[in-house]
Amino acid sequence: MTVLIDGREITRADVEDFLYAEADILDAWKYDDWLALFEPGARFEVPATDWTGTSMHASGSFVTDDWDLLRARVKRLKSRKAHAENPPSRTHRMVSNVRLHEHDEPGLLRVTASFIVHRARDFEFDAYVGRYDHLLVTGGDTLRFRLRRAILSQEHLPAGSRLSFIL
Repeated sequence: MTVLIDGREITRADVEDFLYAEADILDAWKYDDWLALFEPGARFEVPATDWTGTSMHASGSFVTDDWDLLRARVKRLKSRKAHAENPPSRTHRMVSNVRLHEHDEPGLLRVTASFIVHRARDFEFDAYVGRYDHLLVTGGDTLRFRLRRAILSQEHLPAGSRLSFIL
C-alpha cells in the first residue's frame, strides 16, 4: 500500500523501516535518538489494560505524556535517577503486521502494528504483547511521531511488573 502525504508517497516499507529503526534505537537505550523521532508537541501514550478505545482519562493509563513530559521522561531515563532501570533492562523488540490507514486530517498517516517486547531484568524474563496505534507526519524526507500509542493486550500485568522502560 502507498499513501500520499503532503505530496510524498509513503509505502508500507517506509513505515516498517521507521518502526524497525525505532525498535533498534530503544533496544540500544539511545533515548536522544528516540526523542528525535517525535515532532515537537507530540504525545506518547500507554493506556491501562482496561482501556476501551475512548477517553484515556476514563479508564486510566500507564503513560499519557505530552511533549514536556516526554522530554522529562527521556531526561530521567538517561540519568541515574531512574533506579528501576539502572542498569538498563535488556530488551528485544519485535514489530509485525504493519498497516497503513488513511486519516481524516490532511498530512497525517495512521499506522497500526503488533509488537512483542521481551525484557530481562533481575533474573526475570517478561514478554509484553500488544499493538501500536500511531499518527505519523512527514518531516522533509523523514517520518515523525505526532502520537505514539502502545496498547497492551494483557488483561492485567502480573505482580511485580514494571513499565519503567519504553514499550
